[in-house]
Amino acid sequence: MIKYERSAGLTTNATHYCPGCTHGILHKIVAEVLDELNVLDKTIGIASVGCSVLSYDYFNCDMQQAAHGRACALATGVKRSLPDSVVFTYQGDGDLASIGIAETLHAANRGENFTVIYANNTTYGMTGGQMAPTTLIGQKTTTSQDGRVLAQHGNPIKMAEILAQIDGTAYVERVMLTDVGNIRKTKRAIKKAFTYQLEGRGFTLIEVLSTCPVNWRMDPFAAMERVKEEMVPVFPLGVFKDVMKDD
Repeated sequence: MIKYERSAGLTTNATHYCPGCTHGILHKIVAEVLDELNVLDKTIGIASVGCSVLSYDYFNCDMQQAAHGRACALATGVKRSLPDSVVFTYQGDGDLASIGIAETLHAANRGENFTVIYANNTTYGMTGGQMAPTTLIGQKTTTSQDGRVLAQHGNPIKMAEILAQIDGTAYVERVMLTDVGNIRKTKRAIKKAFTYQLEGRGFTLIEVLSTCPVNWRMDPFAAMERVKEEMVPVFPLGVFKDVMKDD
């Protein structure tokens, strides 16, 4: 008989995430992968600022807290100081693609050998639902009450596509968490990213299309549909770079 149990990669703390938020699913997947790879005892996670700021309470491994946007800079220092450790950052789109975009791009350009878990929910979730770099055209937020306007605000930024063009990146994939099949695909992508890190291949990033039902003003089921119907056409799923296949 197969018994389903809490992953050893998670603590027993109850999470603070809102109902329908997919951060919880993503935490579970990352924790399972670290446990399955048997690297929990040498893993150091970097918590960012945003909804996931308390992720250090949930992952059962060593954790560090970064200042807003500086997770990749901190991860660089940790990995260079402890090169045999497994290092990952856990960041939202506001943290990674706005205030932290320089740290992210330069870490990728240097080929820093750590893994970025990037949750994209097209909004600043923790601070009240302001427009983010990934906010969709027409999407209403607390700071774009008439919707994001192309002529004023530009297009949603596509980090997976940008990072795939950088020589130092080893693996970049975009996934989502809307159903069992895609959850399994997300887990495979995250496991590959950590495996590449263990093999010393360089910078890896998994972008995960996520939900924010509260700030989107939707119930959890409608939020999942929005990911599929509105986000995927702008942020298409797939592998954008894989050095093993590209070679």
